[in-house]
Amino acid sequence: MSKKSYDPVPSCRVAFLGLGVMGYPMAGHLQRAGHQVTVYNRTAAKAEQWAGEYGGSAAATPRQAAKDAEIVFCCVGNDDDLRSVTFGEHGAFAGMKAGAIFVDHTTASAEVARELHGLAKGKGLGFVDAPVSGGEAGAVNGVLTVMCGGEAAAFDPVKPVGMAYAKAFTLIGAPGAGQLAKMVNQICCIGIIQGLAEAINFGLEAGLDMKLVLEVIGKGAAQSWQMDNRGTTMVDDKFDFGFAVDWMRKDLGLCLDEAKRNGAPLPVTALVDQFYGDVQRMGGSRHDTSSLIRRLRRPK
Repeated sequence: MSKKSYDPVPSCRVAFLGLGVMGYPMAGHLQRAGHQVTVYNRTAAKAEQWAGEYGGSAAATPRQAAKDAEIVFCCVGNDDDLRSVTFGEHGAFAGMKAGAIFVDHTTASAEVARELHGLAKGKGLGFVDAPVSGGEAGAVNGVLTVMCGGEAAAFDPVKPVGMAYAKAFTLIGAPGAGQLAKMVNQICCIGIIQGLAEAINFGLEAGLDMKLVLEVIGKGAAQSWQMDNRGTTMVDDKFDFGFAVDWMRKDLGLCLDEAKRNGAPLPVTALVDQFYGDVQRMGGSRHDTSSLIRRLRRPK
């Protein structure tokens, strides 16, 4: 984990549910920032490992982790995973005290965000949907961008605590707005990645030194985060880091489902989603999203 410096914030009792590639370092930043962190993970050994590394504590259920917490953070896989850690007698909502706030960093549907907000409010709890952008590196270095939906009364006390792992933590709008903003983010990303894949493949077929070309055009209007961070690795045919194709297809499914509800046409998104399906069939399910170029390159 990076040597991030943390702004002084009063210590809080917090829980963190879900210790995947994002949640594990995010929870670590909270502990290192001086908060009292209890973690829960579906695989208990991972929670024990985290507690041993960072000095926090591990709980056997979401309910036990959430007991006495002022804020419960969560970062799991999808809508169903989210419901599994919040609902039921062992779920977080059953253990949270009145006035506590649930912050969901899962990339999930706006529909489930609104559902959980309503249920939380009925129990006297706060709820903020807060998906993140920045990938594993952003989580490790504590520089994620967090897009939030919810009410200011829940958001305001959460922001200074969440800045332990973020460079920006912003309230976008009403419940579900954070998830919708994340969908906008993913739509932008995949359009840029597809364009970059086509451009790099075109240049390689034309016999250009594409690393030199990327260095040059990266100083002009074509510059993007994807070009700066994935361009040369695309040239080198390396895709063993970053955000996996399987995860992006899950996210694009959320985008396309939401578009059916709100009537927004997403022709490029729908097409690139199919292209990612091609990458999966080529064995690239766990490759990072820049592997779109794989379906364009001719066998040598």
